[in-house]
Amino acid sequence: MTHATEPQGKLAFHGGLAMVLVAPLIFIAAATYNLAFLHVYDMSALVAGGVVGLIINAFFARSYADYWKAVLKGAGSPDAANLVLILLVVSLVSALLSVTGVSSGFIWLAGEIGLNGAWFVPITFALACLMAVSTGTSLGTLFAVFPIFYPAGVALGASPVLMAGAILSGALFGDNLAPISDSTIVSAMTQRYRRREGSAEVGDIVRTRFRYAGLSALITFVLFTVTSLMSGTEGAAALEAADASPRGLWMLIAVTVLIVVAIWKRDIFLAVSVGLVVGVFVGLVTGSLTWSMIISAGENNGAGGFLAAGVADMLPLIGISIVVFAVIGTFQDSGLFAVLVGWLQDRGLTGSPVRAELSIFGGAIVTTGLFASVNGPSMLLFGPVADEVGAAANLHPNRRANVMDCGALGLGSVMPVISTFLLISSQLTQGTGETLSALAVFGASFYPLVLTVVMLGAILTGWGRTFEGKDGAEVWARDADAELLEV
Repeated sequence: MTHATEPQGKLAFHGGLAMVLVAPLIFIAAATYNLAFLHVYDMSALVAGGVVGLIINAFFARSYADYWKAVLKGAGSPDAANLVLILLVVSLVSALLSVTGVSSGFIWLAGEIGLNGAWFVPITFALACLMAVSTGTSLGTLFAVFPIFYPAGVALGASPVLMAGAILSGALFGDNLAPISDSTIVSAMTQRYRRREGSAEVGDIVRTRFRYAGLSALITFVLFTVTSLMSGTEGAAALEAADASPRGLWMLIAVTVLIVVAIWKRDIFLAVSVGLVVGVFVGLVTGSLTWSMIISAGENNGAGGFLAAGVADMLPLIGISIVVFAVIGTFQDSGLFAVLVGWLQDRGLTGSPVRAELSIFGGAIVTTGLFASVNGPSMLLFGPVADEVGAAANLHPNRRANVMDCGALGLGSVMPVISTFLLISSQLTQGTGETLSALAVFGASFYPLVLTVVMLGAILTGWGRTFEGKDGAEVWARDADAELLEV
């Protein structure tokens, strides 16, 4: 029986099931046009493209009313509400860390270390990693680190290409591992348990993903060190910045508390709440935060302070998430997910753990690449497929989430030509000598490339592979009825 020709959904389209793809295709076209041609990096433009896609797609549905019921069902699902609330809460922590000067603390640290010559590149990578893990935002790290470290490194004689690659690599490391990263949260939420209620926990994801991300970061550091030393750059330490101050480093206390609570209690809401309280307290005590920086009156009677700024900054991403969940609703009601899973099964791409993981890994790379490397929404869209394919092989939700995320944050995030990260990195090299092309930055993006190889090796060798046992326990043996060996 051929699954791919037997859609089971109740939502039908003029022209067949393929017409359900109109909305995501318009979203992809709009994202590519804005990013690659207009060089517009505002996430609101992506939201607009998604909404337009949903509106146009409705006219292809045989029942206009059923189409919008499916849209509302997806956008109003418990998973959508959970993600929106998590993003809102996380936004406050990210804004707090930004306003209290964590980046200036790292700049001060770089000056104290005395970065110079060939060592500037690998140390910049390490500092970018720290900042990205602390803030949970890869794009925020790019915009904060590039203006300071990139021109300083180039002035000292460091390779411009390696400098750009080091900053981008550090930013993606944080996106891959930080508990407050949207990609970490999405990868966990989309992978459901089959032997208990709920989905993968963020704390468990950070704990189990560290083996892959940590090894990849170590290899990447060595690669940047060796390639930079081979370039023969030398120079005196000369990193100065007016806003460099060690005060911001005190906020790492809040970051540490947040990570520990997330792993210990496996509750992202509790972890973020405790981290926020500790962060505000530390900020007020150390003087890096004032009451007016928490909430105040801004320009033109607008809201000021990090609370309002954090929510405002997160709204575009929330908008994209709602659009993607709406698209997922149409996919579910049309039977597309069942068809996709059936198509994979018919071609022998599921069943065994290795084949299932290769399907998840490759699917995450392709989906993220098609969506301009915007990894969070891409995993929202592909997550349900990864969930079904992985569950059929009894893979544990943690393993499924890690395989998917490492594919999306690996090669999926640096697809040449259309990658948001490559385009932004290229844009940020302007004004300091020759502007680097996105393709040039791709060649030095060691972390996502190494992560791809490491995760592929883990899939082929079974390193870190776990299955779902009784009550959702992580077990090494695939047979759930066999004696359970707790991880």
